[in-house]
Amino acid sequence: MTWKQKTALFLGSQALSLFGTALVQYALMWHVTLATKSGWLMTVYILCGFVPAFIVSPFAGVWADRMDRKRLTILSDGGIAVVTLLLALAAHSGQNVLWLVMITAAVRAVGQAIQQPAVGALLPQFVPADQLARVNGIQSTIQSATFFGAPVLAGLLMTVWPLEYIFLLDVSTAAVAIALLAFFLHVPPHEKAGQPQMVSYFDDMRQGFSYIRTHRFLVPYFSFVAVLLVLVAPAAFLTPLQVVRTFGSEVWRLTAIEMAFSVGMMSGGAFMAWWGGFTNRIHTMVLASAIMAVCTALLGVMPNFWAYLVPMGIFGIALPLYNTGATVLLQEHVEPDFLGRVFSIFTMLQTAMMPLGMLVFGPMSEFVRIEVLLIVTGIAMGAQLLWVMNDRTLIQAGAPVEQP
Repeated sequence: MTWKQKTALFLGSQALSLFGTALVQYALMWHVTLATKSGWLMTVYILCGFVPAFIVSPFAGVWADRMDRKRLTILSDGGIAVVTLLLALAAHSGQNVLWLVMITAAVRAVGQAIQQPAVGALLPQFVPADQLARVNGIQSTIQSATFFGAPVLAGLLMTVWPLEYIFLLDVSTAAVAIALLAFFLHVPPHEKAGQPQMVSYFDDMRQGFSYIRTHRFLVPYFSFVAVLLVLVAPAAFLTPLQVVRTFGSEVWRLTAIEMAFSVGMMSGGAFMAWWGGFTNRIHTMVLASAIMAVCTALLGVMPNFWAYLVPMGIFGIALPLYNTGATVLLQEHVEPDFLGRVFSIFTMLQTAMMPLGMLVFGPMSEFVRIEVLLIVTGIAMGAQLLWVMNDRTLIQAGAPVEQP
């Protein structure tokens, strides 16, 4: 099987799994939003979905560097499916869904935290280095297409199905995705996975943190990512609440903003698959961040709902540019033996920084208009880019790696 065939099989299986995950994600989030209309409870839900992942991520990175990454992907996907099945059974029996939703969000976050470093480190095992940017762009396009269809179907299913049926659909797609990976994708374990381990998990973890400290570009790089994720929290999590409060609580409005965002992401991913980004990955990330900064501020000033969808869609275009640049930079510059642990720190930031932002912005949304929060954070995101463009270490780190 060629690397292209392996890539198609892998991305196809991930698309199936992601589609079911997206259905559940929207169903859970909208259930909390529509049932409570509370910024406080939205913050609790978000924290339940991210804090456990933050705690597990350092261990997940060690596992990704020690274990067969394909097997780890299968196990984490299977664990998420089992928890979702248990939630469906509990909901069907008439249990209190709201507190179960919080618990399920926490457990699913653990599974996703284990899966993300494994997937990020697995791709370079069978994708040529000079094709990583385009493959990540294709992956982003597939994910965006999935998230385009998921909110439409979730909105429809929530009007005709009880929640537990949506959960069962996720279980079914996960089962098919696991079967594809287990029986058809043949990727030999990376070298370290077959070796006896002479150090403890904590020693391996300390080596990963030491690797980051001793590589000059990683500390400012992760600082850039962390600050941006805090500032993007209102645009990421408070916009559904903003729509409900400002424009109306109809489900179709929530579906529309997710569709606009997903169409944008699909377009941005396709563009990245064709373009591949600037040769300097930091320049790609800066361009994407600048677009997101402008769109965040615009979300705070749009006069009506239809105008609101425009910056939401453009924001979606920018996200694959940012994600692809950020991911490929690590895949190109980090040694294979440390890639899982470095990706785990990346996952920690992704899972922790936006919830930390929500600890501030969520409660603030009860007495400060969300529009004001969006304008202020958009301006702050733009100001951060002035620092990034003047950091020579970061700019040099974004330069392409010369192939031997």
